[in-house]
Amino acid sequence: MNILDFSTLYTDNESCITHFRKEREKEGIVCKRCSCKDHYWLSSKNQWQCKSCRFRTTIKSGTIMEDSKFSLLDWYKAICLITFSKKGISAKELQRQFDRKWYKSTWLLFHKIRKAMGNRDSIYQLKGSIELDDAYITVETTEKEKKKQKAGRGTVTHSSITVMAESTKLENIETGKRSSHCGYYKMKVTESQKSTEVNEIVEKLVDSQTIVFTDKSTSYVDIEKYVEAHYTELSSNETTKTTLKWVHVAISNAKRTFNGIYHKINAKYLQNYLDEFCYKLNRRYFGKRLFDRLVVAVAQNLVAN
Repeated sequence: MNILDFSTLYTDNESCITHFRKEREKEGIVCKRCSCKDHYWLSSKNQWQCKSCRFRTTIKSGTIMEDSKFSLLDWYKAICLITFSKKGISAKELQRQFDRKWYKSTWLLFHKIRKAMGNRDSIYQLKGSIELDDAYITVETTEKEKKKQKAGRGTVTHSSITVMAESTKLENIETGKRSSHCGYYKMKVTESQKSTEVNEIVEKLVDSQTIVFTDKSTSYVDIEKYVEAHYTELSSNETTKTTLKWVHVAISNAKRTFNGIYHKINAKYLQNYLDEFCYKLNRRYFGKRLFDRLVVAVAQNLVAN
């Protein structure tokens, strides 16, 4: 789907409700009161009614849209703008496109969608051959950090992140040629780069049968306890171009993206921005299907572990 298709298919709120209803019914509606999964649709109310206890579920209930004052058409427009732009757009630009008076409501809308992206990606574990390294992203300090550091208003600092890339080289059975493409990416904000914190991330996000490549940082000394094998190389310019190539490509692209779109990023919400970046990067070959996949992610409202 492109912008022309969107403007043809979703002309009003009713057309969005019809589409969203079908997507939610594919996933299944569960009654909040009795957990029954059998419902029928009340077209006059745009709600489902439970066949067991007659409890009603609204079109947004149970999704990340719940309690939002934005119409379903507004949500669809926001998803459209996020998925149709390769790099992304800021909440300020979304406010301008929506012609809204209040910035905070559009900012919150964007972050809810980013949260849905992160929740969706959280169900996948990295497998095969993994590159792992750390990086630092320029952010504005939170109020808590300002007090701790006695920093002035608007002080800029850096947040550490752990970056992982699924770098398994796929081999063509007939030709024996290996693919140069990289698979899945994950980026997580860390309080520090201590080994205990890195270990927790690896244990949670990486399959135990994985082979991990890192530099010789002391942050990675215990990784081998959680994976099949762990190989290290001394950090150098050559390492960033070979062993840890895809990790550093992702880090560079993320920094360029953030610097090109956002005036500043608050450290408190950095993970949301990383979730959007990784979600789109992991689905870089989806093309026109990206819009529909994000609608499904919003409908499911999965909760990250």
